[in-house]
Amino acid sequence: MKYLIVGLGNIGDEYDGTRHNIGFRVLDALAKASNTAFEDRRYGFVGHMRVKNAELVLLKPSTYMNLSGNAVRYWLAQEKIPIENLLVVVDDLSLPVGTIRMKPGGSDGGHNGLRHIAQMLGTQAYNRLKFGIGNDFPRGCQVDFVLSTFPPEDEAVVNEKVPVAVEAIKAFALSGIQFAMCNYNGK
Repeated sequence: MKYLIVGLGNIGDEYDGTRHNIGFRVLDALAKASNTAFEDRRYGFVGHMRVKNAELVLLKPSTYMNLSGNAVRYWLAQEKIPIENLLVVVDDLSLPVGTIRMKPGGSDGGHNGLRHIAQMLGTQAYNRLKFGIGNDFPRGCQVDFVLSTFPPEDEAVVNEKVPVAVEAIKAFALSGIQFAMCNYNGK
């Protein structure tokens, strides 16, 4: 079986380490754990790895967050991967820092990356791994918050939870979304 694992984020040094780039960070950890390298390809940075009998195509879109759907649609078609084998790793303001929640679909929750993916795929029925980034920001300052780095106390939590997200991705590829949800949601 082949899977497309997409980590959402923005390219460029100014976005490195920001809350909005947690999808890139999780994919980097997954790739590093298996000595997988990313190549600069069309619409993103792509890596290939195996987890037992599953082939994972890792994608970090280079389209910037708000146009992520272009990369997702292209690589699903390019690799001939069915939508049910897509998993998008994304930051989530509604979850406490480090909380993991996997879902087989749902609304975009105001997230522009998820919104564009749904527009390009014509459906919101695709798997997500949401990684909590908290929501401790004053009214009207959401953009500044997601584009800022984690304070040291939150960074410690993130460092502890990124490996859990990596294991959740492997569980998704090997045993499916329901198994991964039962074993990793809320962790």
